[in-house]
Amino acid sequence: MLDYAVKLTREPAAITQADVDALRHVGFSDAAILDICQVTAYYAFVNRLADGLGVELEDYWNEQQG
Repeated sequence: MLDYAVKLTREPAAITQADVDALRHVGFSDAAILDICQVTAYYAFVNRLADGLGVELEDYWNEQQG
């Protein structure tokens, strides 16, 4: 699942039927594969929106790293 999510994030045009079949092979249902795809794509979409609009992290994010 994580390999699929990374590939979808980094190289979305490279996803093939074989990637979906690999998820089915390890037991994911079609509904679960759709969920994995939607969550991965949504996360990328929201991050690109935030980056594109110059949204900055809240102060507490920076405090946690210190």
